[in-house]
Amino acid sequence: MWTFFIACLILFILYVKWKHSFWKNKGLLSPKPVFFFGNTSKLVKQKLTYGEHVQVIYNYLKNKNQIHGGEYFLLTPIYIPVDPKIIKNILLGDFTSFMDRGLYYHEDDPLSCNLFFLEGVKSKKLRAKMTPTFTSGKMKMMFETLLECSKQLQMELEKNCNQAIEVKDVLERFTTDIIGSVAFGIECNSLKNPNCEFINYGLKFFTRSAWGNIIAMFSFCIPEVLRFLKIRAINKETSDFYMRVVKDTVDYREANNIKRRDFMHLLIQLKNTGKLEDENLNTEDKISFEELAAQAFIFFIAGFETSSATMTFALYELALNQDIQNRVREEVIEVLNKNDKKLTYDAVMNLSYMDQVINETIRLHPPITTLNRICTKDYKVPGTDFVLEKGTKVNIPVMGLHMDEEYFPDPTRFDPGRFSEKNVKNITPFTFLPFGEGPRNCIGERFGKMQTKVGLAGIIQNYKLTLSSKTSIPLVMDPKHFVPTTKGGMWLEFKKINDL
Repeated sequence: MWTFFIACLILFILYVKWKHSFWKNKGLLSPKPVFFFGNTSKLVKQKLTYGEHVQVIYNYLKNKNQIHGGEYFLLTPIYIPVDPKIIKNILLGDFTSFMDRGLYYHEDDPLSCNLFFLEGVKSKKLRAKMTPTFTSGKMKMMFETLLECSKQLQMELEKNCNQAIEVKDVLERFTTDIIGSVAFGIECNSLKNPNCEFINYGLKFFTRSAWGNIIAMFSFCIPEVLRFLKIRAINKETSDFYMRVVKDTVDYREANNIKRRDFMHLLIQLKNTGKLEDENLNTEDKISFEELAAQAFIFFIAGFETSSATMTFALYELALNQDIQNRVREEVIEVLNKNDKKLTYDAVMNLSYMDQVINETIRLHPPITTLNRICTKDYKVPGTDFVLEKGTKVNIPVMGLHMDEEYFPDPTRFDPGRFSEKNVKNITPFTFLPFGEGPRNCIGERFGKMQTKVGLAGIIQNYKLTLSSKTSIPLVMDPKHFVPTTKGGMWLEFKKINDL
């Protein structure tokens, strides 16, 4: 018995060492792996955020003057491109070799079959159906909903002005109300009711225990095994909640012939006819109810946490940099004066300096710190003799690129001027990737920026922001969250402009 056990243990040790020799055997550099955990032991122990991990790996390779290299997620080798030219080829030039993200989904787990997770032909066909729902015309259609939620946000802030406010919580409720309305067609009222089920289930998706981190890593490293075992990508309780909400909404609208100017109405059109009423594009086949629910879910997940995080960090940087805050406020007031004191869709699109502030915020604090791809066929990396094998996972180190002083001098300094009309031309292509690039870039980028600008414009117009003593400087990030989140919250003080 003991002999068998020892033999199995020796075989396991040899297997792990063999797996961790992958990059060395391929002639690529990688940080020294820890037994079994590879380069992710600090992630598993929640001693590093994912963004910090990405930066560590990137800096290791960059400091060794490598154009690419590798790391190990547990036992799985991950290819890390460092040179922007290689990244451009992966995301754009040679996209057909990297068209999938390699993320876990399971068809028995309906919400996982969304545009972000799906692969191959399924992903391509679904994106073709979904793209018309994100045109500027459709964004204008939803704009009034954003304005109404912005008014509710102002009312919430006014109740608590002249005292410290934890802004991440308030802004999560703001984005929940917006997306709950446009994606699910329901009034969440989470600004008035902080215990709203909608936001609680959304937070569950993004907040993970140490065990949850391990499961998430397994879902990335060995999705085939999880798929075989029929392990769910999304918690059953969470999945059941959102499926029920979508079903109730769709059934009620169809039974009562209700049409609203929102994302849900567009999805219902695609379900019933396969096309949108005012579009010439006919995608021939309709989307199923499960596909409808999955797209509404990912729209909520993608917009709820990422947009609230962007607004939170933008307000933090504006509170730190009063001169920049004043300039943003002047621009908002100037645009309002030109539009009869009304914040219209076109007025928001003309807030060019605010665009610079948002871009610098998502450079310094990117909500998504890496882009995932998988090599779908053997690929010779241009300019090298290295062949990336089919099935190899690829992580594009967004956080590392954004904090590289070669591309962004003095990278820890908040400087919206980097993205001025004059300076943005000098940014090395494919070093600024908050929304990805190429055919699988973020389809909801326009909507995300729109809701961020509406939220910021309403706040900056009416309030002067200062830091509260409750906020630690420098910021300390919480490893339990996938999207960058500060430990202890983000506390700012709001003073009504009219009271100054």
